[in-house]
Amino acid sequence: MRPLDAPAWQQLAGLPSVAIGATVPAYVIALRLQRRCAGSPILNPTLVTILLVVGLLQLTGTRYETYVRSASFIHFMLGPAVGLLAVPLFRQTALIRASGVVIAIALAIGLPAGIVTAVGLAWLLGGHAETLLSLAPKSLTTGIAIGVSQAIGGVPALTAVFVILTGIIGAVCGPATVRLMGISDVRILGLAMGIGSHGIGTARAFQFGDVAGAFSSLGMSLNGVLTAVLLPLFITLLPA
Repeated sequence: MRPLDAPAWQQLAGLPSVAIGATVPAYVIALRLQRRCAGSPILNPTLVTILLVVGLLQLTGTRYETYVRSASFIHFMLGPAVGLLAVPLFRQTALIRASGVVIAIALAIGLPAGIVTAVGLAWLLGGHAETLLSLAPKSLTTGIAIGVSQAIGGVPALTAVFVILTGIIGAVCGPATVRLMGISDVRILGLAMGIGSHGIGTARAFQFGDVAGAFSSLGMSLNGVLTAVLLPLFITLLPA
């Protein structure tokens, strides 16, 4: 199918109202599609929205750079949205305080495992050094991951792709994996989702209740802070 070749559309594509007006309905469609299919994790709303938006960009011949620039308000709103995660955390303060050992163990295992398994597999497959460094922060939320990638010599654009893929795979496969392991504790489910698949996984964790969502938010936050500090420090200690 040939992209639309209309100068008028090319001008409209640069307007924030057009980009936002295309993205928000795409997400609403993705949500409704998942609900109509009994909440199938395969039809993850983020994944479906990406596919819909990419298809629209291809159909209209709109450059990705144009879309990102005109839809920057959505990216801006990610900050306040992440800040709102403090609300479920506050509501679960007592349970979180009583779960200090569980949280510490989850971070001690999940943080290095998320880096070592991904980087190790890529290394075994012959990945280049830049690819390995770009892959290392893939379990962090995008804003932190890009900053860490720049600090350690990775490619931020490649890191962003890995982050999105990690989040989608975690949201789709994470709950089923936890069930297969015979784990029923929603705190562990939440921590696994937050540490392993950042914001996208956290959104999925909230579908299992406020406790899972709160622990996922906490896991995502602590993993982001610790990795942002420890990963660059570890890289600098490696022999040249």
